[in-house]
Amino acid sequence: MRKPDTKSRTKRGTNHKNRDPVPERFESPEAEADFWTEHDLTQYRDYFSEVKDVIVDLRNQPLRLESELAEKIGRVARRRGISAETLVHLWLQQKLSEALKRDRRRSKRVSQKPVGAK
Repeated sequence: MRKPDTKSRTKRGTNHKNRDPVPERFESPEAEADFWTEHDLTQYRDYFSEVKDVIVDLRNQPLRLESELAEKIGRVARRRGISAETLVHLWLQQKLSEALKRDRRRSKRVSQKPVGAK
């Protein structure tokens, strides 16, 4: 009978050998979101620490969705193991971030045009 390999495990039993390393710095919030979408958080328990007393200012914003769209969102959320509300929140954050980056690039191009140029 073989002894278990205790050196490659944390005290919680997470096996480090079978997981990708967490990048020290992500290129963007989207890259970080992609990493965590593709990796199982339970394999990285030792990476996180407990956080207490987090205060998040949330506003309840009703949003009407077509039934078919709401069902599709629910299916995707269930596959990812999160609520539909969380999934929509993440998607909105990603899209807003992309839109703001595009806007900044556009405003840079406009401000770099010579005076009188069309």
